[in-house]
Amino acid sequence: MDDDLAKKTQRTAALYFGGVTDEKPYELWKAFDPGLARDLSLFITGKMYAREKLPHPTRQLITVAALTVLGRTEELKLHIQAALNVGCHANDIAETIFQTAVYGGVPATNAALKTLRALLEDRGEWPPEKTGV
Repeated sequence: MDDDLAKKTQRTAALYFGGVTDEKPYELWKAFDPGLARDLSLFITGKMYAREKLPHPTRQLITVAALTVLGRTEELKLHIQAALNVGCHANDIAETIFQTAVYGGVPATNAALKTLRALLEDRGEWPPEKTGV
């Protein structure tokens, strides 16, 4: 195993998913196949998410948009948390979600906004008047 890649994977995972209390995909994968879980983690987190071609906030807003259009609200919750962790503001996340209505439909946008709101409620950051979101 490449120690540099493993360290990069750990740093990126901590940056994106620190504080996430829900089950992380790696934990699910590991329960079924630890070797494959490691390989997927090294590739996705250590190679894709750690690329320096786009800033982490931009990368996460793109991920939020894609997951919104696809209607993958469970995975979306994880990546909204990651977006907040890398410095995205809740208003930017909401605007990214609104932007997808043209491409993914209003129902997908509504589901994503509900996911964002629930996550902000869990963090004590909702309603916006309470925290200035």
